[in-house]
Amino acid sequence: MKVILIGAGNLATHLGKAIFAAGHDVVQVFSRTMPSATALASEVGAQPVSDISDVRSDADLYVVSVKDSAIVELIPVLCKGKETKVFLHTAGSIPMDVFQGMALHYGVLYPMQTFSKQREVDFSQIPCFIEANDEYALQQIGDVAHQVSSRVYHLASEDRKYLHLSAVFACNFVNHCYALSQEILE
Repeated sequence: MKVILIGAGNLATHLGKAIFAAGHDVVQVFSRTMPSATALASEVGAQPVSDISDVRSDADLYVVSVKDSAIVELIPVLCKGKETKVFLHTAGSIPMDVFQGMALHYGVLYPMQTFSKQREVDFSQIPCFIEANDEYALQQIGDVAHQVSSRVYHLASEDRKYLHLSAVFACNFVNHCYALSQEILE
């Protein structure tokens, strides 16, 4: 499958490397900054681009892995001229329907994990939650998900939102408790 990565942050880096290792052809990496696009592109054998209008229209799958606040403004520009392709985003709190009216086939692949570029992860052990608007998108997204993770589950947008919120709360609350403990000890 020809894949284009939209984003080059922590999650995009780990997912992109896992998709590449699974044997897919990552043809481009888009990032707002060329150094970020180049860094990830060099790891997956792709072309880096920093202008969204330079994103190719011949890929099979477009993986949108950017900040939640950037997804809504990016999708209309990204999908234009590529409406029949498969699009997915990786956000825990954004509904799948953010693509509605912009693309024919779309969905979500949400890996429930905190990522850091400096810390390697075994992506095959990360639980991934998928959802799609039709059978074709579900097949394509499901195939990729099962190739990068052994723990793939179907989960609707509304339920994924609560899962994501719970995970963020648990992770951040623990960190806050550590900070409070440090203050007490000091």
